[in-house]
Amino acid sequence: MKSMTLSEKILARAAGVPAVTPGEFLLVEPDLGLANDITAPIAIEEFEKTGVRQVRHPEKVWLVPDHFTPNKDILSAEQVRVMREFSGRHPGVHFFEQGEVGVEHALLPEIGAILPGMVAVGADSHTCTYGALGAFAAGMGSTDLAGFFLTGKAWLRVPPTIRAVFTGSLGPWVTGKDLILALIGKISVSGATYRAIEFSGPAIDSLSIEARLTMANMAVEAGAKNGIFAADEKTAAYLNGRTTRPWAALRADPDASCERLVEIDVTGMEPLVALPHLPENVRPARETRDMKIDQVVIGSCTNGRIEDLRQAAEVLRGRKVAAGVRCIVIPATPRVYREALREGLFEVFLDAGAVVSTPTCGPCLGGHMGILAQGERCVSTTNRNFVGRMGHRTSEVILASPATAAASAVAGRVAGPSEVMDGRRNGG
Repeated sequence: MKSMTLSEKILARAAGVPAVTPGEFLLVEPDLGLANDITAPIAIEEFEKTGVRQVRHPEKVWLVPDHFTPNKDILSAEQVRVMREFSGRHPGVHFFEQGEVGVEHALLPEIGAILPGMVAVGADSHTCTYGALGAFAAGMGSTDLAGFFLTGKAWLRVPPTIRAVFTGSLGPWVTGKDLILALIGKISVSGATYRAIEFSGPAIDSLSIEARLTMANMAVEAGAKNGIFAADEKTAAYLNGRTTRPWAALRADPDASCERLVEIDVTGMEPLVALPHLPENVRPARETRDMKIDQVVIGSCTNGRIEDLRQAAEVLRGRKVAAGVRCIVIPATPRVYREALREGLFEVFLDAGAVVSTPTCGPCLGGHMGILAQGERCVSTTNRNFVGRMGHRTSEVILASPATAAASAVAGRVAGPSEVMDGRRNGG
């Protein structure tokens, strides 16, 4: 039997073949297809042009209106109405109304929709997030997703695999966000184009599932088709209570060939930031002390989970957001919102001078809840810092972990958590 990587094993199962080879085109049967309030209406329109009256596998379709929720204007309300009516015409389709909707890539893992060994496709590039749970998860276009609505199948090309091995022990305030920024900084935003990144190593084993979700989420920022972690005991613990469906852990064969090996020793690593206007423009936070800021955003599908909010609250507790800085905290799901409320984190944020939003993608894509004006600069826990990503074309976004973002809010400039926790603050 041919030795295979983890991604290859999952794709072989989904295609119903014994083995696959990088570069091979496959017709697979995904276990799940996802779209949001930007991409779903396009897929729905293309599906309905065919005249077909029934979605092939409605129970595999998940529609999550998260980008502009609560609806910010008439157009966004119309987009969600299209999704709502489509789900009503096709019983079995999963649709989330206001009050239950969260940021899609935080919501689906949280409610047990994602299992190891799955193939998940979505009309959103950050669908790769689900690789943290041992699934092959990849973004595709809305018209491709319409094809999945019609046939229950999808075309995929088997990606070559890059093994990213993280060794050493994590230092204070170094998180999964810092590790993925280190990798992107090392290989560039095109260094993994249409590749699978398989994460492993002692430092990875020590990470929580939430930290792994952050890393898998940003695999696409290196150009990757997917990022993936082998399921382990932490995966099992995370899924316990979230699902009763059976699943089996898969691992790459020890002698499976990969296209490239990238090794990163995290020993001595400091909190990192990615400066404008690419996620590869990575620097230690302490090297950017002269960069004044106007806004901080803590949230998104990258870093809006409860672990992220706890880290931010630890830095903000007993401190104040610097004068002239806006700090926006966005829990990624209603469950995260409730947990943060129950734990008193909202009191910490409000006492510090921050504001708390309902779950939404909001400012990440320049949607709402924190748009930047001309020349403004934001430290954000989101995943992209392209030109104009969060507002005006002359604005700037700096990517950081929740702790670094919170520290920057207190300092009024880009700052690492240790600076603030040591008592230095507000530019001191």
